[in-house]
Amino acid sequence: MSQPPSQQPPQGGFGAPQEPPNGAPQPPQGPPPQTPPPAQPPAAPPQTPPSGAPGYGYPQQPPTQPGYGYPQQPGQAPGPYGQQPGPYGQQAPGPYGQPAPGPYGQQAPGPYGQPAPGPYGQQPQGGYGYPTQQYPGAPGPGGPGSGGGFLKNKTGIVVAAALAVVLIAGTGTWLLLSGGDDDPKKPVANTSNDPKPPSGSATPDEGDGNGDGREGNDDLNAGRKPGEAKVAWLQKNDVDVPRNGASVQGPWFAGDVVAKAMYRSVSGYSVADGKQKWTIPLPADVCAAPTDPTADGKIVIGVKDGTTDKSKCSVLQMIDLNTGKPGWKKSVKQNGTWDFLSDIGLAISGDTVAVGRTGNANAYRVSDGKELFGNPSGNCKPYAFAGGPKLIAAVNCRTGDAENPQEQVQELDPASGKPKWTYQPPRGWEISKVYSTTPLVIRLDHEKKKQWAIAALTDAGKLRSQLAPAKGDTLTADCGRDFAIFGKKLDGCSGVAADADTFYMATKDDTSGTARTNKIIAFDLNNGKPKWDAPAPAERVLKPLGMEGGDVLLYMQPKYDAAGAVMTLPQAGGTPKTLLQHPESAGRIENGFFSSRILYRDGRSYVFSTRVSASNDKEEMEQATMLVFSK
Repeated sequence: MSQPPSQQPPQGGFGAPQEPPNGAPQPPQGPPPQTPPPAQPPAAPPQTPPSGAPGYGYPQQPPTQPGYGYPQQPGQAPGPYGQQPGPYGQQAPGPYGQPAPGPYGQQAPGPYGQPAPGPYGQQPQGGYGYPTQQYPGAPGPGGPGSGGGFLKNKTGIVVAAALAVVLIAGTGTWLLLSGGDDDPKKPVANTSNDPKPPSGSATPDEGDGNGDGREGNDDLNAGRKPGEAKVAWLQKNDVDVPRNGASVQGPWFAGDVVAKAMYRSVSGYSVADGKQKWTIPLPADVCAAPTDPTADGKIVIGVKDGTTDKSKCSVLQMIDLNTGKPGWKKSVKQNGTWDFLSDIGLAISGDTVAVGRTGNANAYRVSDGKELFGNPSGNCKPYAFAGGPKLIAAVNCRTGDAENPQEQVQELDPASGKPKWTYQPPRGWEISKVYSTTPLVIRLDHEKKKQWAIAALTDAGKLRSQLAPAKGDTLTADCGRDFAIFGKKLDGCSGVAADADTFYMATKDDTSGTARTNKIIAFDLNNGKPKWDAPAPAERVLKPLGMEGGDVLLYMQPKYDAAGAVMTLPQAGGTPKTLLQHPESAGRIENGFFSSRILYRDGRSYVFSTRVSASNDKEEMEQATMLVFSK
């Protein structure tokens, strides 16, 4: 495999894959191949992308395809993905940039707060206790017909869904990784359609959702043991969602406010006691949101332009999270007939919000809504973004061959959209996720060969290394509920952590014993090799949350007879130490979230529900949506 002259990978390799030792967990899809797949064809330099027939080979993720992106029967091509009924990079039907047949950008009917008629769209269903990504019709992960997109697991999305590969830098050969997942339990749909305005936090026991949670929290703290954290507050659902439930966007922090968006409202709560500080009703469904707000607490969300099945995710609404005041609102311009074939993805970097979707991209200034840039000229177009300290774009170049796409990774100037550098992987590899922007660590997928890789890039956009786990180790990351029709959300993954020279990931749960357990692996970003691994406490599971004071921040998941905890691990490895032990008195509630995200901020840990769904209205209003612990 050859690389562009300016992007030669470092030389050296780690050898061919070998069989795992006796007793090592095996992937459910069959044994790993004994030899690596052949080297990839040379990739064209970024300056001269290949040309071809009209149309773009953008990644497509039809939500109705069963078995999307997951392991299939043994004997298929090595990699984490199963056989697909159609090509991954299916071209949009028709020429790129064809004029729209009529006016676009229709504003949502009526002012904010007006009730919106019509059913809410079908939402993905999650497994009990963990966020998952599940496409309709899929029987579950880990076997033939398994549903969902890439990167799925019980606490998020599996980075290593089955067998996968890592390109050895400079050698053109591949290392194989193993992976898998467990079957999720799906929630039961309810029959409610009329939204109710949010009304504050509820008590942790029986209640109507109108209390402030203080008395109930005191009950939970009554049996608190020495050394355990206290329950700061518990919030129950306060929105009547549609019969199929609703996904929750957030949480976002701004000053003393923690905010979230769900269905047709955005609400902010006091981080101290959970009391609602403000709420903004919306005329239609929230359909997209960035992972993080601006440094001064502003965010831009996507709202559908109507309430019918044909409504598009095309309206942008800025909100000041500090005050709960809505700011500018505008519709994203349609660029060609096939624009908005996919849902949009949003990412914020500095004062810029970038809007990506299949075949098109725009960016606006968060502070005033001014459009900063649109699609660049030329053959290669950005279609998805990751935000934070850097604005990273996934770019697709027109090839005329949807089954063999040519993609690029770029760092863009947030104000102008001009690339600071371009990295072009070998032909056929697509950009799946950005695990970290600083340092830059990405995941790439090769759909045709059913393979994936994790690569680190330098600040100049050159290949730094590619992760090469030890045989038998399967890596996982938690990438939330990325349920976009054809579209792609690059950032927002948890279950990973990084500092300047090291990347931390967890292994897949080992279920060979009496209870689940796993370990944390630290990778040297300069060569991709493991530095060390740290086993979780006996019969417990650890997931990275980020960095805290130079240490790796971890979440120890609860189990049926024990509460969770926030822990730390030194950069040099060793034994995890408890930073915040959650109380046993709240263990049942903590373990009862069927879809959750964990955050630690300013001495508080947040267990945040990413989906609300129940079998009836009463259960829906009793569902815990945020559980907060403090010292």
